[in-house]
Amino acid sequence: MDNSGKEKEAIQLMADADKKVKSSGSFLGGMFGGGPQKVEEACEMYCRAANMFKMAKNWNAAGNAFCKAARIHMQLQNKHDCATSFIDAGNAFKKSDPNEAIKCLNASIEIYTDMGRFTIAAKHHINIAEIYESEMLDIEKAIAHYEQAADYYKGEESNSSANKCLLKVGGYSAQLEQYQKAIEIYEQVGASTMDNPLLKYSAKEYFFKASLCHFIVDELNAKIAIEKYEEMFPAFTDSRECKLLKKLLEAHEEQNSEAFTEAVKEFDSISRLDQWHTTLLLRIKKTIQGDEGDLK
Repeated sequence: MDNSGKEKEAIQLMADADKKVKSSGSFLGGMFGGGPQKVEEACEMYCRAANMFKMAKNWNAAGNAFCKAARIHMQLQNKHDCATSFIDAGNAFKKSDPNEAIKCLNASIEIYTDMGRFTIAAKHHINIAEIYESEMLDIEKAIAHYEQAADYYKGEESNSSANKCLLKVGGYSAQLEQYQKAIEIYEQVGASTMDNPLLKYSAKEYFFKASLCHFIVDELNAKIAIEKYEEMFPAFTDSRECKLLKKLLEAHEEQNSEAFTEAVKEFDSISRLDQWHTTLLLRIKKTIQGDEGDLK
């Protein structure tokens, strides 16, 4: 469908809205009243133009139009509408200019935190983290926004949402070889889920991940940690994850890379290991003398 007509209409609408804003601040506009009303009308026109630009897939123009609407809402002290327009702008810019998208989402977060709306602010910190993950490939900044989101969720007692963010931080921390940070997160989330009838099945996975991080740092550390997790959460002892860890410890003690690989293969044939687990297992295997560092 050809939306070029919509784009032309949107450009005209933007020009008309700009004129309204200028005339609302002029001497004659002030004398004859109607200033605020004209500004409100202009704001509505910017939003209509933005939606037309969206239909024409001109994401940059849509983002700029929503930003103009946001600034007017700010002038009129309409905080909620201002934040909403910045989010609309951010969503448009996501498709064309990730840096601008982040600026707009940060602007909305400032407003929401000022209003005490921390749950919504947390949601948009996650949106920014996802842009850093997928568009900017800046994992350190993604981590910072996931951590901020987790803090806000915790403050609002949304512990399940906070844990989801923390698990993202834990996963990336381990990839960046920040093992102690990853261990603390996995232990914290594991401890908070093991007493929940709906979530306790996941606890063994978090203790498994913490154990792998321990293992990379130090074999003895891993042994002590596994014993601690078994004591904390007896169901962990009978899990396939715990049995695998014990086999890996034994193979590592004997410096037997074949036994290590066999144990991993056996586990993987029933429960597929994802990229994260495979990466950490390879790092552990490389510490076995004379190992070539694959799991084949």
